[in-house]
Amino acid sequence: GVFMYNHLQQKVRNAEALAQKYKQQQEALSAQLQVVYEHRSRLERSLQKERGEHKKTKEDFLVYKLEAQEALNKEKQDSMNRYGALSSQHKILKNQHEDVKKQLLDLQLQHNSLKLEHRKTLESHSQKYAQLQQEKDSEVTNLQDTVFKLREESKLLRKAHQEVHSQLLNAQVQQ
Repeated sequence: GVFMYNHLQQKVRNAEALAQKYKQQQEALSAQLQVVYEHRSRLERSLQKERGEHKKTKEDFLVYKLEAQEALNKEKQDSMNRYGALSSQHKILKNQHEDVKKQLLDLQLQHNSLKLEHRKTLESHSQKYAQLQQEKDSEVTNLQDTVFKLREESKLLRKAHQEVHSQLLNAQVQQ
């Protein structure tokens, strides 16, 4: 469970690092797009200035403006395509992240149930151990009582044996 948990945490960290990388790429693209927009506005100002100064070369500037606009649109389209790709990858990673979160929750629930089961088993073993300990103590007490009684009986038998032996000796002496 711990290994799986660590493995899932590593996957989550990798996914977060990948998401951070894509976010940085998105920010870089946004900065590039901003530069392109600024470049476009500068071109338009330059075109207006040149229009006022050089009416004769107006057509050349119009052609230049159209070319610049096409390039800008192309770059914008490329940027939008890249943004769409990054967005779809982000969604995929987000879904994967949700799946990992679900797996983590499932593992945590499984871990909690196993922990509860372990606790119940431990309590059951503790109760069995206490019962066996109590039975052992009772058996030891009974055996000690039996040993004590047997010693007492042995003492009584020795006394009886000595009395019989004494009576026998007395009887031999009297004979």
